[in-house]
Amino acid sequence: MKISILGAGSVGATVAYACLLRGVGDDLVLHDIDLAKAQAQALDLAHSVQFAQMTNVTGTDDLDDCAGSDVLILAAGAKQDPGQTRLDLAAANIEMCRQILPTLAAGSPGMLLVVVTNPVDIVTRAAIEFSGLPPGRVFGTGTVLDSSRLRVLLARRCGVAVQNVHAYVVGEHGDSELALWSTASISGIPLDHWPAELGGVPAVDERVSMLHEVRDSAARIIAGKGATNYAIGVAAARVIEAATRNERRILPVSSYLASYRGISDVCLSVPCILDRTGVAAALDVPMDADEDAALLVSATIIRDVCRSAGL
Repeated sequence: MKISILGAGSVGATVAYACLLRGVGDDLVLHDIDLAKAQAQALDLAHSVQFAQMTNVTGTDDLDDCAGSDVLILAAGAKQDPGQTRLDLAAANIEMCRQILPTLAAGSPGMLLVVVTNPVDIVTRAAIEFSGLPPGRVFGTGTVLDSSRLRVLLARRCGVAVQNVHAYVVGEHGDSELALWSTASISGIPLDHWPAELGGVPAVDERVSMLHEVRDSAARIIAGKGATNYAIGVAAARVIEAATRNERRILPVSSYLASYRGISDVCLSVPCILDRTGVAAALDVPMDADEDAALLVSATIIRDVCRSAGL
């Protein structure tokens, strides 16, 4: 399996590192417009192969070297600076898609295209537009990481392992995202029935605070060290692994919705089944009235940005 990663910066290199450690891919190609950086990252990764699954790692600045990819990961583009929102990056990263994706899709017509670049929902929509690939084969990491951030907070609050927490953040990977509190559970116990002796049910103000912390996490990390990379790198590798190994795992990736709870012609995150074909299905998960309304608002925000950009 050949996996090509566009962008050898902190995110792209960490995605490559996570794929290497998880044994995802036989050939890893790191592409960047800065050849020295791409080659240096590839060499550094290659030196770790002895301690992981055998993988061939190369660095390049030539898009033709990505031809024949089974998976292409888009991690290139303008990065979010302190004080910027993800939506501020839209125009530059849409233009990047316009310039490079037709060539990449022509060289790998059967590939899965996984978008990490922000704003991920808008760039995913642009990637569908300019790659010409079937919409199901193009999807973004979406709120996979946001859901993980929420689960970490709930696990700490309730005193359990994070792997036992089941809760989704959906909608935009950004300020209009929402948590599906109505279906959140811990090892089969609805969050609204969490025992008093273990901390009890989180109050409304606690839930608001948790969602704010999820939304603000990236800005805090960027302010402190310049970029988020570790968690998104592992999350992206897990998404790729689920699809390429045909796991049919359910993850809240950003995908094109044609008719979902009254939402159409927009990419945003809802729980989806991933298999070797890409997004096999978007699941119509239960939502209460407030959640349903908030998802519509989030979809409208994303769609309006897309339309203003000509998508």
